[in-house]
Amino acid sequence: MALAIEDYGVIGDLHTMALVGSNGSIDWLCLPRFDSGACFARLVGADDNGFWRLAPSGSDRCTRRRYRGDTLILETEWETPEGAVRVIDFMPVRDDAADVVRIVEGLSGRVPIRSELQLRFDYGHITPWVRQHGGQFSAIGGPDVVWLDTPVEVRVEEQMVTAEFEVGPGDRVPFILTHHPSHHRRPALRAAERLLARCESFWTEWISHSEYEGEWKEAVHRSLLTLKALTYAPSGGIVAAATTSLPENFGGVRNWDYRYCWLRDATFTLQSLLRVGFEEEALAWRDWLLRAVAGDPADLQIMYGIDGRRRLPERELEWLAGYEGSRPVREGNAAAGQFQLDVWGEVLTMLHVDRESGLPGAPDAWSLQLELLDFLEGNWRRSDKSLWEIRGPDQQFVHSKVMAWAGMDSAVRAVERFGLEGPVNRWRTVRAEIHREVCSKGFDATRRTFTQYYGSPGLDAALLLIPQVGFLPWDDERVIGSVEAVQRELVEDGYVLRYRTEHGVDGLPGREGAFLPCSFWLVDALVGIGRVAEGRQHFERLLALRNDLGLLSEEVDPSSGRHLGNMPQAFSHVGLVNSARHLSTARASVTPVLPPATGVYVDPRQS
Repeated sequence: MALAIEDYGVIGDLHTMALVGSNGSIDWLCLPRFDSGACFARLVGADDNGFWRLAPSGSDRCTRRRYRGDTLILETEWETPEGAVRVIDFMPVRDDAADVVRIVEGLSGRVPIRSELQLRFDYGHITPWVRQHGGQFSAIGGPDVVWLDTPVEVRVEEQMVTAEFEVGPGDRVPFILTHHPSHHRRPALRAAERLLARCESFWTEWISHSEYEGEWKEAVHRSLLTLKALTYAPSGGIVAAATTSLPENFGGVRNWDYRYCWLRDATFTLQSLLRVGFEEEALAWRDWLLRAVAGDPADLQIMYGIDGRRRLPERELEWLAGYEGSRPVREGNAAAGQFQLDVWGEVLTMLHVDRESGLPGAPDAWSLQLELLDFLEGNWRRSDKSLWEIRGPDQQFVHSKVMAWAGMDSAVRAVERFGLEGPVNRWRTVRAEIHREVCSKGFDATRRTFTQYYGSPGLDAALLLIPQVGFLPWDDERVIGSVEAVQRELVEDGYVLRYRTEHGVDGLPGREGAFLPCSFWLVDALVGIGRVAEGRQHFERLLALRNDLGLLSEEVDPSSGRHLGNMPQAFSHVGLVNSARHLSTARASVTPVLPPATGVYVDPRQS
């Protein structure tokens, strides 16, 4: 049975990521890539869907765990009646094969250890052929083969590879699990200690380039390390999360596959990387986006595969029971085919931030923007599914219109600031028309707030982004009223809901948890309207929600405080980094204090 979502830590090699429980069990791992079929799928299934537990015999939850410094090397410790032991888990940065390395280190006494390795390919659906080769074992199934190399005696029990041994003070017993395509020759044997030293050097050197010097440095660095670990190195794409179908409500159907790259995350992610010194990663992310969206602007998708793949067909993995009975478990995401108007604005503003940041110019970026602008100009009046990817009827969502405005605004500013050529007067006219319509149809004067969509009785946490894109200044009464309305109507126990699901707008049954990125948006909004102390209080509450390893999932259950949704969630960690930066530079006596995420902020003192 899977643990609580917050009981998992992660290790990764910039191609994929494993979830390691506080009981020493790896319950989720897709090989060879984030979006491959899982060979350990107990997280969303049962024991016979695959796992690898390595822990003291008869012990359950560990005594303590931590990452070794600013790395992705996980150290888990148990204190038992027989003595103390540590398991060191990591994945070396990929060369010609994927490795999971586990080293059992004796600390005191003589501690009995048990390893249980049950490999099941294709999300636990395929039982591989397990063979012994001298002191080593292989498991082969179709295109995949996995080898286990360890000096201890192992045996096969009903397709499970087990080992039992003891460790004393100073003993270090390695296990190396290596995956490669079954039609390739087996890679050369590796030395665990050498891989450990190389892994530690890589992560320590990478984080040394951080320029972040504000408060909460430990939390920011852990979030940056997590974002880097969610990067698919060959393409530069950053996946939204490492898992699929961890539920937004226990036992419900709101279970989605997040192992893909969302365009709307691009601007926030680019900003968080650039502002703390990681230009190389920002450039790789920008270039991934440009490759992914190349083609007819009418075919722009909200998400793509980690290599830019467009087809992400959604199917249900019927043999998996789901996390705590939350079914279905899904592979792929049908939302990739939805029309979501805001994405055109997101891409345009991201490219504007890229231009303003001074990153090396992208060939033909302006030509792409012109094509996107032409489509946006002719389609901004269309209803859509919104950034929340609803599965109900299309609506005239306010956030979608605001982002259409932001896209046109970025074009006008590109001409004004950089001398680029385009029909700027026509763009100014469209920009003004969108602005008038949103303020007329999307604002409820009685309640002093913008609404989720035209004529809607409900709110949307995305309204908190209105001043961040420069649509209105921070000290505008409509902005302040919307922030206060979100606090009144969408905050539960200090956390922000995306919207009220009981209004039925998303076409799905049941509730969901509070969305953590929106909770960070509230921090930013409070800072922006000058309520810095209140924003700081909210931020500290969110920091306390991180698990013992500094990780965040997508959502939280306000009533229990349990994590919900896919894990770890890139957008949550991006929100943490950006909010920490904003708070670290804010002065309560100055308002407005917060620049926009998109870089197209209109200073109210000049408006």
